[in-house]
Amino acid sequence: MGEASREIETLIEQLARLPGLGPRSARRLVLSLLRRRGQTMLPLAQALERVAREARDCAICGNISTGEICDICADPARATGELCIVADVADLWALERAGAFRGRYHVLGGTLSALDEIGPDELRIPALVERVAAEGVTEVILALDATVDGQTTAHYISDALAPSGVQVTSLARGVPIGGELDYLDEGTLTAALRARRSV
Repeated sequence: MGEASREIETLIEQLARLPGLGPRSARRLVLSLLRRRGQTMLPLAQALERVAREARDCAICGNISTGEICDICADPARATGELCIVADVADLWALERAGAFRGRYHVLGGTLSALDEIGPDELRIPALVERVAAEGVTEVILALDATVDGQTTAHYISDALAPSGVQVTSLARGVPIGGELDYLDEGTLTAALRARRSV
């Protein structure tokens, strides 16, 4: 390549591996960071180092946090009895951006998939069943993608929770078949959450 030092080229290569960035975008990003080292690059490097050292899964819900328990689980005002089930942290963050849900979450860590050999024990489904019993949950809201794997997971969870007697609902209108929560806008997510229905 020749234009930049080996260290800078390594930085470009690392950034180019990130989703949504390719070599050209990474190169432009690095040049922008280098031009504003003091204001942007050093604070970014410090934040990356701190998060890399401190980030972990919340011991209760599976959200990503810098403490053992995330801010949502630690907030007593969020103990509404409603528990929203999501496949991954990106979905939790999407619902939080919408601001329509004020209860707590449970992150599964994916969805059931026979093709990928992902069963209930590879996900946090057993922990969900225990949590519903232990926390006095009154409603479980299944906020899973409208895909085959998402719907298979929803049916499995509904069956697993049936003996508990807890009300199980799912997102309704606004979430298209084949849609993924992380790509939906806040208005669509809010409408889908408000129009949830029994499973």
